[in-house]
Amino acid sequence: MAFALGRLRWTPDAFWRATPRELAAAVEGTRGGSAIAALTPGDLAALMRAFPD
Repeated sequence: MAFALGRLRWTPDAFWRATPRELAAAVEGTRGGSAIAALTPGDLAALMRAFPD
């Protein structure tokens, strides 16, 4: 919590709305962690079929 509020400068509302994965990704990003590969067009199409909205 201190890391998100202090280092990341998230508001309390942003902290409580964030998922554990979002917080982990933010922490990894500040530490120069591994880059996340971009979605391929096929991956995006599959996600759009699975979650139409």
